Amino acid sequence: MTVGDARGPIYRDTRDLTPFGNVQLRTPVRELAGSVGGLIHGVLGGRDTALLAVDGDVPRLKLMPGRAAKAVHHAIFNSKEPERLIVLGRTYPGWAGLCSVMAGLLTYQHGGYLRASELLQRGLSIRNDDDANQYAATYLTRVVTRVEVAERVEVPVLFGQESVFLALSHSLRETGQLEAALQTVTGLPPSLPSALARCALACALGRDKEVVIWTEGLLNSDDLSAALLLLRGRALRRLGAHAKAQEVLQEVLRRRKTDPVLRNDALTDRALLVLDNGRRSLNPRDWLRGRPAELETFEVIRKDVDARRLWEQEWENLDGK
Repeated sequence: MTVGDARGPIYRDTRDLTPFGNVQLRTPVRELAGSVGGLIHGVLGGRDTALLAVDGDVPRLKLMPGRAAKAVHHAIFNSKEPERLIVLGRTYPGWAGLCSVMAGLLTYQHGGYLRASELLQRGLSIRNDDDANQYAATYLTRVVTRVEVAERVEVPVLFGQESVFLALSHSLRETGQLEAALQTVTGLPPSLPSALARCALACALGRDKEVVIWTEGLLNSDDLSAALLLLRGRALRRLGAHAKAQEVLQEVLRRRKTDPVLRNDALTDRALLVLDNGRRSLNPRDWLRGRPAELETFEVIRKDVDARRLWEQEWENLDGK
């Protein structure tokens, strides 16, 4: 499916299990609480936040031949520096693709988006040996990457195609490469996180009609769908479909458990709709077009007043004679 293909919704996932965790919406207060929580977790002996995140304990390396597996395993789970993985990729060429991808995810986690995009693209372009692929399938399935799929919306993703491509797309978005970012997420399996990433990029590129088609029939069942509906409402407003945009915002506000951040955004967008309608009603041309009957009545009254004035003037002239 190409980027311009807008045949229908892109969020319907039929899988029983997906690699995504619960969505989190970033706010200044939550970011502060998260940093404090991370500090406390570190003091209590938890995993260092500068390392790649893992769901559960770090997997122990079982019987696996070769020095490459041991060196790469230690670098992935115990190193804070992407350079160590890059060096290992040069030392063991059959592992270069995997090392570059993991170095890219580590760099992405640290916020180095430009370098992360370069490392991830390089890693995806290199073919790995069978040993490297077997290692990834055995030991990396619990590695977690927190990906920003849209502004302020983060989703934890287990290691795999979706975590790598979503992280790459976000890195490209942060460096201003919106078309490439959209192209990156186009081929991913249908899911709400990938749909949100795709629609956010399409909105940024002004492709409002595609956003409307991609989100057709969506209901507010969780915060990801609510975030998607907000994008749909904004696209409809920019297309001039104010009544439909109002219905979408009502759907966002319908579910009481919708995150307050999204509810506040919906209220703001609803206020913008009212302002848009107000500007249109205050436009003199819209007013003239919108009230032809009132204008006709006004013209009749004005003519009656003018005629009465002429009649009164004639009457005064008669009295004067």
